[in-house]
Amino acid sequence: MTTPPREVTPPMSTGNAAPEISFDDPGRHAMTQRCTWISVAVNVLLTAAQVVAGIIANSQALIADGMHSLSDLVCDFLVLFAAHHSKDPADESHPYGHARIETAASFALGAILAATGGAIIWSAGMKLQDLGSLPPVAPLALWTALLALVAKEALFRYMLHVGESLRSPMLVANAWHARSDAASSLVVAVGIGGNLMGFVFADSVAAVIVGFMIVRMGVVFSWEALQELIDTGLSVDEVDSIRQVIIDTQGVGSLHELRTRRMAHRSLVDAHVCVNPRISVSEGHRIAEATRKRVLDSHPTVSDVLVHVDVEDDVDHDSKSQNMPDRSELMGFLAPVLATLPKPQRVVLHYLNGRVEAEIFLPCEILSDPTLVSTAEREFAERLRAHPLLGALSINYRQRIFPVRRG
Repeated sequence: MTTPPREVTPPMSTGNAAPEISFDDPGRHAMTQRCTWISVAVNVLLTAAQVVAGIIANSQALIADGMHSLSDLVCDFLVLFAAHHSKDPADESHPYGHARIETAASFALGAILAATGGAIIWSAGMKLQDLGSLPPVAPLALWTALLALVAKEALFRYMLHVGESLRSPMLVANAWHARSDAASSLVVAVGIGGNLMGFVFADSVAAVIVGFMIVRMGVVFSWEALQELIDTGLSVDEVDSIRQVIIDTQGVGSLHELRTRRMAHRSLVDAHVCVNPRISVSEGHRIAEATRKRVLDSHPTVSDVLVHVDVEDDVDHDSKSQNMPDRSELMGFLAPVLATLPKPQRVVLHYLNGRVEAEIFLPCEILSDPTLVSTAEREFAERLRAHPLLGALSINYRQRIFPVRRG
């Protein structure tokens, strides 16, 4: 789910914000449901009151505001649907979970708002072309608009309180939608008041303004949801904070690639870190796991971190490594020399700087035959010169190893 539009909303955490609820809190879904059902009840009552009063009082602006409340009702059901299904755990078809159902709901919410606002603008514009046929607006419309204004402002404050405590952009967006409804009700009240004072066109002009407000909010919501659907990254500040945590992890030499994306109210991180190329695979894995844990602990909104361990910057290395020989090819190339020697204890390959460095570990017993050693070293040197991608070759003569193991 996307964050509320920056130009119309403050940051999610404020000085008066409610204590934040953990993403794993079992009561999270119940609080979302309760908050949205309260919004449903309020919008049902407002829609009925505004439409009926608008028809009786001949107020096009009040009817338009009623249609706005009806669109809110549809959006509330979308939120209920998204909240119910987005909590489903990951499965084989959705390995990252179902959180983006919230994002899809936000996109649909925005589209509904834009379409509703467009219809209101069209209808009010047609009425403005024939002001002489418009009947006078009754005072009932003004009282209904003021009642709607109070109800929507109260609903906004309640939903924002819950949304911030749950850190749910979907609920926060819906709360600010309620605030936009309150603003539209204020415009309607002013338009109706102007009509009652003799400015016949004021009611229709108010309807047009409300229509534009609805269209704008719909476009903003849909645009924000679209940014998440196309995997737009986190903000610069968030990325910089995550980058610093990774770089400060012990064992990480450098960070050369960091990618982020949103997943509803959570986010995913991919990082490529460089470690010492001479350490073991298991130590490199431990560094990756330590990096992952540090990011998760320091950034609660991050749901998962994928750490790729490199021995050098693979931006330049990848193009070179595509043509690098694998172990079987190199062992076949060195086989004629190895066949004349005792079986090596192990052969370690290092793929660095576009070349391969081979370390061959031979038993120390071979040192008893200086001629064999001299011949082997000479032939290995010839093999090194013959292979363009073999950058270094070292021979280690090892004494017997006595492993000491626990238990």
